[in-house]
Amino acid sequence: MLVKSFAAAVQGISATLITVEVNCSKGVQFFLVGLPDVAVRESHERIISALQVSGYTFPRNRIVVNMAPADIRKEGSAYDLPLAVGILAAAEQIQPDRLSDYLLMGELSLDGSLNPIKGALPIAIKAREEGFKGFILPKQNAREAAVVNNLEVYGVENLKEVLLFMEGKKELEPTVVDTRKEFYARQELFDYDFAEVRGQENVKRALEVAAAGGHNVIMIGPPGSGKSMLAKRLPSILPPFTLHESLETTKIHSVAGKIGSETSLMTQRPFRAPHHTISNVAMVGGGSFPQPGEISLAHNGILFLDELPEFNRSVLEVLRQPLEDRMITISRARFSVEYPAGFMLVASMNPCPCGYYNHPTRQCVCSAGAVQKYMNRISGPLLDRIDIQIEIVPVPFEKISEQTDAEPSAAIRKRVIAARAIQEKRFADHPGVYCNAQMNSKLLHLYATPDQAGLTLLKHAMNKLNLSARAYDRILKVSRTIADLAGSDRIESCHLAEAIHYRNLDRENWGG
Repeated sequence: MLVKSFAAAVQGISATLITVEVNCSKGVQFFLVGLPDVAVRESHERIISALQVSGYTFPRNRIVVNMAPADIRKEGSAYDLPLAVGILAAAEQIQPDRLSDYLLMGELSLDGSLNPIKGALPIAIKAREEGFKGFILPKQNAREAAVVNNLEVYGVENLKEVLLFMEGKKELEPTVVDTRKEFYARQELFDYDFAEVRGQENVKRALEVAAAGGHNVIMIGPPGSGKSMLAKRLPSILPPFTLHESLETTKIHSVAGKIGSETSLMTQRPFRAPHHTISNVAMVGGGSFPQPGEISLAHNGILFLDELPEFNRSVLEVLRQPLEDRMITISRARFSVEYPAGFMLVASMNPCPCGYYNHPTRQCVCSAGAVQKYMNRISGPLLDRIDIQIEIVPVPFEKISEQTDAEPSAAIRKRVIAARAIQEKRFADHPGVYCNAQMNSKLLHLYATPDQAGLTLLKHAMNKLNLSARAYDRILKVSRTIADLAGSDRIESCHLAEAIHYRNLDRENWGG
């Protein structure tokens, strides 16, 4: 008997429908075709054990299973459930009537229980697109998939529940999630707040500008000056997720298997802080079976690189293209996948190997030229792509010992949201542009042209600091954001002066 069950394969952050065709006839052989990988081929032994424990027997017939389309590679163990159900239906041990209404995914344990899968959200979206009545998957992934409306999502604990449901002997309870209620209820919950930061007013201002315009930022200062502490508080002043951004970010983390069992939809922007020993592939994504890298997991959020010069130079150089294109393409001989990579880069570093160059009280012990050599670990093109470069000095004791709280994140966030609203209105007719950091040369000419006094100031700064043409664009972008925070339609000289101040760590003048 020939029957069909349905599953899905995840490619990039989208899913492709997979039809599991099972033909059971006279004989004793088992064939699994359709470009399965090793994990899929090993499902045979897991299915035999799971069926025995569940009170069923693996049919002693000639079984041919085809996973169509056959030119798409099937990876992972999540196909165990549709294979097991399809085999029993083809052997006429269960009724196949309900198979066409449901998409099935799940990894089987030897005792018949279901283990969680990756990519539940994009698969649920595909199930709705294809018109399926419901999606049956492990209980641990149910809340994640239930974000998709107009689709019945059933979280099950074991194979027997699914088989009884297919025979009509047991009804399953659909998982229901009030997506909007959960989304808006958890947007204001942060572990860190700027109210806890004493001093560093100029750095907090720089981070406010960075958050308001989506600008990349680097902080440079001695150990203990607060670089990591400030970076960890940056998410608390970023504008909240839109529902579209939240869904897109959740899909990426779902594909990577980073969604917890109690999580339905991500409500806070991601903050990724990889160690400096990270490899190229782990940073940008890829591998034999491509997975999203850190830059994609930081999509719509922050990628924090602490101790930037300690990263492998090749790792830093692969960031250059995603910083411009906000997308990374992973190409292989047989296929290529695209992952979004619209992240905000936040980096920190010491000013020299010993860490105390320019320190107000401690003496730098580095040899002559060591500061410049240390800075040379970061290439000029990468440094040019960082809009805001700010120096941090240690906070004096008088500031540290103050008992009064500083300005809270909520107050700063209000100003950031107001500035982003101005930008959203400005770029309404420019698809794909949402903040000032994304402006190209054409948009800069339209919205960030300084007056004559500003041009004179800018020319003087360019010549004195020996800035590149890309740095010129960055200054205009940052000054546009500063003007938005001030509620000004025009870029004034004071806005340009502040933006130029945020380029004072360019290699040409640092340590000179």
